Amino acid sequence: MPPTDRTLLLFNHDWDAVAHQRLASTQGLRFDEDGFDLFTFPSNARLAWFDIARFVDGLARRAPARGWSAVVSSHEQFGALAAALLAERMGWPGTPVAAILACQHKFYARQVLQRVAPEANVPFQLLDAEYGAPIPAGLPYPLFVKPVKAAFSVLARRVDNHAGLHRHTRFGAWELWVIRRLVEPFERLVRERLGPGVPSAHRMLLEAPVAADQFNLDGVVFNGDVRAIGVVDAIMFPGTQAFMRHQIPSALPAAVQARALDVARRFLLAVGFTHGLFNMEFFYDAASDRLTVIEFNPRMASQYSDLYQRVLGVDLHAIEIALAHGQDPDTAPRSAPTAGAAASFVYRAFDPADRVTLPDAAQRQAFASAFPDGLLFRYPKSRGSIQRDFKWLGSYRYGITHLGGRDADDLRQRCEAASALLGWPAPYAEVAAPPAAHAPVLPAAGDPVPLAACNRSMEVAS
Repeated sequence: MPPTDRTLLLFNHDWDAVAHQRLASTQGLRFDEDGFDLFTFPSNARLAWFDIARFVDGLARRAPARGWSAVVSSHEQFGALAAALLAERMGWPGTPVAAILACQHKFYARQVLQRVAPEANVPFQLLDAEYGAPIPAGLPYPLFVKPVKAAFSVLARRVDNHAGLHRHTRFGAWELWVIRRLVEPFERLVRERLGPGVPSAHRMLLEAPVAADQFNLDGVVFNGDVRAIGVVDAIMFPGTQAFMRHQIPSALPAAVQARALDVARRFLLAVGFTHGLFNMEFFYDAASDRLTVIEFNPRMASQYSDLYQRVLGVDLHAIEIALAHGQDPDTAPRSAPTAGAAASFVYRAFDPADRVTLPDAAQRQAFASAFPDGLLFRYPKSRGSIQRDFKWLGSYRYGITHLGGRDADDLRQRCEAASALLGWPAPYAEVAAPPAAHAPVLPAAGDPVPLAACNRSMEVAS
């Protein structure tokens, strides 16, 4: 990308902001930004009047004067879709809009997966009830329930009985307003681009739960060629579906990684995903040799970019910029690895009564001095927001750190030392209840509906 070209960054926060600042300073790249922060007031007040079509129209009008020649976003809720719409409008390289919609509509994606890779699917069906409506009788519990369209694992949870599902789907007036405002821009585009026969995204999806370890395949598609970048292991707090850390190198055998890429290739080509970065979340049960797709994210998993750069010298953000300008991702700058192992450590509270103390300025300075390679993100929230996190996510994520180490043992020692400086428990401790006994293996997936044949328990979920 020539330094004179300008790239528009949409919804540029956290890992994206750090990476783009580095690229601007080291490579002379020029960026502009737009979008808002869904998690920070008053920025998130823009949700009240946000219209994605009007948003993209405004960006398109400004593009010639600003000299924009490309757009990127790894923001799941609005950014990836807005970037695809703008790229389509301006004739820039980008991920096809219909492919974004197909991946993000979780029921539609399950239907596609059933056609092209049924061995990697799970039994699934729509919950036959709108938000807040009575729950139908006769459902086979336990179930894993999640919104047809959501991000950040919001409202994704295992439920064990009718009462649990009823509680999980009761929303106050304010919650319903937020949910509808988050989903409606997507819903309108689904009707326009995928057709009237696609079920509404204002619904919940039911799946047969899976008991297995969780992984992420990250890859890139250029001119229809699907290429793997790597695999990140997702490790949960025991007995929960909450991420405790994400780490590389992966412990998943190379042969299983190749199978995951084959599944991804079949699915992505089926939905017309011909250009862009992707992330496939999946389970793998070594005892049964079963690989099961959780979902496809049609954008970069930006939380992992720093990890790949530390261990492999691969910069996902540099790849994303190259793609946005129509360049082969293999031409993106690489760097020498700085670590043999790296992880994104997640700090969570599981009890609303727990007192969470965020590190003060002196603690943050101590962390920066002791770990100059480290990244630290704090997530202060109001009491109301924390209560909503517990309902929607089952926990409150109050911080994240990124660190590298010579190997897995050194990484753990560095994490424990860094956590002590911050006053937080290191995300290796088993702070949650111990997991239940390993669940029976799911049978091979068949048609979407006979969930009753798959009444299973679960240790971790998407």
